[in-house]
Amino acid sequence: MASIKNYQNNIQEVIKRYAKERPLPQNVESQLIFDTERDHYQLVNVGWDNDRWIYGCVLHLDIKNGKVWIQYNGTEVEISDELVKAGIPEEDIVIGFHSPYKRKFTKFAVG
Repeated sequence: MASIKNYQNNIQEVIKRYAKERPLPQNVESQLIFDTERDHYQLVNVGWDNDRWIYGCVLHLDIKNGKVWIQYNGTEVEISDELVKAGIPEEDIVIGFHSPYKRKFTKFAVG
């Protein structure tokens, strides 16, 4: 298992890269929320699109018990595959938004 520091850096790079590459309306910004002390990582959209208020979590990842938990993925990108490309082994990634029963049918960790 790699160090938690490596996982923190890999997660941040994946989220930063995704935030930079996707188009957003002019007055909507991506906010990167990185709590490295408690190991919570989010990408949030906030702002106005004409007369419509935009606010919402796009990605939420945590590190718990030495594993990277994907708590929410509101993208069309398989963030799990991006994490593997960044150097995090499949056995250290948990698809947290899948029920514990369903996790055993994936190539990733159960929990």
